[in-house]
Amino acid sequence: MEYRKLGSTGYEVSAISFGAWAIGGSWGDVDDDESLRALHTAIDKGVNFIDTADVYGDGRSERLISQVLKDRSEDIVVATKAGRRLNPHVAEGYNRENLTAFIERSLKNLDVDALDIVQLHCPPTDVYYMPDVFRVLDDLKQQGKIKHYGVSVEKVEEAIKAIQYPGVETVQIIFNMFRQRPSEMFFDLAKKHDIGILARVPLSSGMLTGKMTRKTEFADDDHRKYNRQGEAFDKGETFSGLDYNTGLDAVDEIKKLKPDNATMAQFALRWILMFDAVTCAIPGAKNPQQATDNAAAADLPPLSDETMQRIKAIYDEYAREQVHHLW
Repeated sequence: MEYRKLGSTGYEVSAISFGAWAIGGSWGDVDDDESLRALHTAIDKGVNFIDTADVYGDGRSERLISQVLKDRSEDIVVATKAGRRLNPHVAEGYNRENLTAFIERSLKNLDVDALDIVQLHCPPTDVYYMPDVFRVLDDLKQQGKIKHYGVSVEKVEEAIKAIQYPGVETVQIIFNMFRQRPSEMFFDLAKKHDIGILARVPLSSGMLTGKMTRKTEFADDDHRKYNRQGEAFDKGETFSGLDYNTGLDAVDEIKKLKPDNATMAQFALRWILMFDAVTCAIPGAKNPQQATDNAAAADLPPLSDETMQRIKAIYDEYAREQVHHLW
């Protein structure tokens, strides 16, 4: 496993981490015992960073992580998120009372005295223009309830605005073979400001595993069925906002470039790690085998310049027009 510096936090975290959305729900059937085994397996393979949120299974994900932390002696960094419990999810809800309540709930779910990292959970754009919100986070940090904080964003422009606040140390953003704009507009700026970058949706909701076809069926409670057009949350969170069939066509082209010693998922993860501004990729895992396969991506050799250029060309041909200027 490779470890990278997480911005100014002082943490050294695994380049492949554990995304804990799927073990909370919204990805079809999930078994808690299997989820616990997946978490333990990831840690066995060197993963020391787990990303979750208070809304993943209404706290289910956080509580599962808490169980694992009690059983392990390793120093594991857990980043959670706050804000999406608001209903309606509006900028005005990001106030002291609500944020404090969300933090207190996550402290209870994770059963810790202080949260390692709290991220605002893809708030409305207006929140980034509300300095009082970040003052609340500063106060919660001073009170010892949180150690560090950052943001999880939908748009590159939100990331650029967020890091103007000196307390923001991490930015989580969608970055994968189908969503390349952050590397063009944000990465250099993040390095200049010593910001840790967490690349989420690294496998484009599983599209980049190469296992999906036009006949693939998704469960009714799987966001890949119910959020294709952004019916429940931002469309860009599902298949990176790319049309399903277009994504399949692009994957067929990417498969031609895959090294023989890697799965498609590992290839997609290794591509992300070629960008030194990225601290870690956060693929999800619902079982031990997925956790094992994800972790192994960090040990693959670097990709060639030619491969990187050809991936860029596939993005330009298939994805750029649909996604580049939306996020």
